[in-house]
Amino acid sequence: MRALASLLLLLAFATPAQAGEVQVAVAANFAGPMARIGEAFTAATGHVLKVSTGSTGKFYSQVISGAPFEVLLAADDETPRKLVASNHAVAGTPFTYAIGKLVLWSAKLGFVDDQGAVLTSSKVSHVSVANAKTAPYGAAAMEVLKRRGLAETLAPRLVTGESIAQAYQFVATGNAEIGFVALSQVVVPGKAALGSHWLVPQNLYSEIRQDAVLLKPGEKNPAAKGLLDFLKSDAARRIIREHGYGL
Repeated sequence: MRALASLLLLLAFATPAQAGEVQVAVAANFAGPMARIGEAFTAATGHVLKVSTGSTGKFYSQVISGAPFEVLLAADDETPRKLVASNHAVAGTPFTYAIGKLVLWSAKLGFVDDQGAVLTSSKVSHVSVANAKTAPYGAAAMEVLKRRGLAETLAPRLVTGESIAQAYQFVATGNAEIGFVALSQVVVPGKAALGSHWLVPQNLYSEIRQDAVLLKPGEKNPAAKGLLDFLKSDAARRIIREHGYGL
């Protein structure tokens, strides 16, 4: 049955035309699963992905300035809507491909407790967050601090990264004892969880709906449309779920 399912998947996304190429802008938190999805997509269709990762806010600025990206996988749902409204993306194409989950993380085992009380510990001199103006996970982190009444207290200790990837690196390299990152960055399929983390309760921050959208440069590229279709497939959704996202 699995072999038959795999064959049907290949047939569903195979294209008789010559394999194409897609320029894809991907939110930094989704780099890991996108690598696996890209491999599966190429295997099924022959199309090649040219992936750039970074903050959603930075990609927004690049797209409206004429960057040739054909597909955007944002870390929010607002950016794709804005791009459609400004005629930089194709109307009717945005959809939610994943629901992001925020964690407070330390590279050290046992350092972060299951309630996030470590935020008030004297052992913490630096807390890493992504830029709240350009990275939705950074905005979510600041929501958490405000709702816990810690925004002003921790302000002098915050270390701000351009993207969630840089926020992760600050903790991984020891430049911050703890940091707010995406669950997908610390829970890797087939591997033990890295360090220690607190899965932040959903009621402490606004839901992180991550939307994909077809950008204007990709409107006539069958490979770009094929990628968006593939993201909705069971194969892609399984990978997304394995990396800790909601659907």
